[in-house]
This record gives sequence, structure tokens and C-alpha cells, in this order.
Amino acid sequence: MAFHRRPKQPSRARVTVLTTAAAAAVALSSQAANAAPGEKPSKDEVKSRVDKLYEQAEQATEKFNGAQEKQDKLQKQISGLQDSVARGQDELNELRDGIGSMATAQYRSGGLDPSLQLFLSADPDDYLDKASTLDQLSGQQVETLKKIQAKQRELAQERAEATGKLKDLAATRTELGAKKKEVQAKLAQAQKLLNSLTAAEKAALAAEQDRASRSSSERVDLGSDTSATGRAAAAFAAAKTRLGTPYVYGATGPSSFDCSGLTSWAYAQAGVSIPRTSESQTTIGTRIYSTSGLQVGDLVFFFNDLHHVGLYAGNGQILHAPRTGTVVRYESMSTIGGPFMFGVRV
Repeated sequence: MAFHRRPKQPSRARVTVLTTAAAAAVALSSQAANAAPGEKPSKDEVKSRVDKLYEQAEQATEKFNGAQEKQDKLQKQISGLQDSVARGQDELNELRDGIGSMATAQYRSGGLDPSLQLFLSADPDDYLDKASTLDQLSGQQVETLKKIQAKQRELAQERAEATGKLKDLAATRTELGAKKKEVQAKLAQAQKLLNSLTAAEKAALAAEQDRASRSSSERVDLGSDTSATGRAAAAFAAAKTRLGTPYVYGATGPSSFDCSGLTSWAYAQAGVSIPRTSESQTTIGTRIYSTSGLQVGDLVFFFNDLHHVGLYAGNGQILHAPRTGTVVRYESMSTIGGPFMFGVRV
């Protein structure tokens, strides 16, 4: 297991991180706590610890997905602002060219309007106040100068907004990288544990996983529940076509999925756009807190932090992408590993 060196003068935030990490380490090693020093953990102990690491990886994956979604949104907003600024600058240049043309025409006719002299030699932001005492301004000139002033203020505001969003984007990219490393670290720890098993133990675990996937995807009893209708039915039908597709963190299909990637993809096939992350998906419909009230195609959420989601399949079963090392499959709600929190009817 990796360990953290204790700094000489840790900050409060650092202490919090270390405490959290230490608690996770204790939880992961609890089942092997009674083993003698240097004793190799059993196959069941390894499986338990690997399952816990996979759960933590899934939690980090949903945070990763959230950061990815935020990054994509910011990039679109920034692109829109930059396009708007470019168009606005072109409009401002045209307005200024118009004022310049007026000045040129007046100069050639024998004199330059004092109002234009003032404009061309100073910042027009305070021009109209200073020019109020001049009676040489024509109606066309006043209107043009007002447009220039308004356009300059609009561009300044849009540039400031774009600058702020660029800072947010940089911070989001940093967060995205950190979450990706966290997921990869959990998966690497799990793989290291699995590598410690003998060939026979690995084969036994693989056989267990294969039986779970095969039985839950091919022979699951969904009962006679036909309550799915409309888009929920279409989403569920789409998800069924992905049975056997591997779980990959951050994936949104169609050849691999994570849990919220599957649900968002399934509803997209039904013509419904829903948020990317499991936590965000809790906000898009009517909540159902009783399992008896669930209908096929409802979203179902598990664990206190809502980091896992699937589609209700009927008869106490869900269709979902469980975790790394598994495939899209049916599974009983009682075997998910975390409590059912509620369902959402989109």
C-alpha cells in the first residue's frame, strides 16, 4: 500500500486530505487486519479490497465526468464570447470608419467640425458629456457616437467575461487532470492486488465474474412488468442492445460505458438529452422513493453520494454498467453494494 509522508507543519487542508486518505486505507485493509505480518491475503480478501477500490474509482469517475462536462460547457461559452467580440469589433471599426469619413468630408469642404476634432483626439467614453456644449453636432453624428460608446462598453464587458471564463477553464482542466489521476491510481492499486493472486485464484475470480455477467444478462427474470412507455421504453430498449458491453470509466458509448454514460446514451437514443453525471441526473424528473413505485426505464440511484445510476428493469432488477472489470448487465438491486436512494422518472 502507498503511504504519505507527514509534513513538518501541515496546513488544515493538508491534514484533511491525509485524514481522508488514512481512513480509506484503514477501510481497505480492515479485512486483512488480523493477518500475520507478511501473510498473503486470501482470494476473498483480495476480491473485497478490489471491489472497494473499484467503488472508489467509480466515485472519482463521476467527479471526473462532472469536470469534463463543465470544461465542455466553458469551452462553448468562451467560443461564443470570442465570436461575439470579433463581430462587435468589426461593427465598432465600421462605426469609427464612418466618423472618419465625416471628418474627411468636412475637412475637404473647408473646416473640421469641432465636435469631430474632440472625438478624434480623445477617448469617446466621456465624449458626449463634453460635447453637450457644442452645437455643431448633427443628428447623424450624435447617433453614431452613441453607438460607438455603447459598443465599446459592450466589448469591454464581453472581454472581461471571457477572461473570467478562461480562468475557470484553467482551474477545471486542473481538476480534470487530478480526478483522472485519482481514478487511474485506484485502478492500478486494484490491478496490483489482482496480480498478487495465483493463476488458479485469478481463474476462479474470472469464472465468478463470467457467471455473474452471463446469468444476469441472459437468464434474468424481469417478471411481467410492462410499465415502460414512450421515451422511457425507448431508452430501456436502447440500453438492452448494449448488454455485454464493457465498463470503461469516462466512456459514453456505444462500444463502452460507465454508469451514467450508459443512462445518458440510452435516453439520447430516445430523443431525450439528460445530464452527463449521476448526481446531475437526479434533478431531471419526478423522484420515486419506493421500489414498488418504479417503472421500467426509470433512473435508479445508489449510495449516499449518488455516484451510481442504472435503469430500472422490473422485478427488482436494474440494467446498468456496474464497474471496471464488468460489462453492461442486469443485476438485482439487492446486490449493488450500496443502498437504493430513489428513482427518477424522466
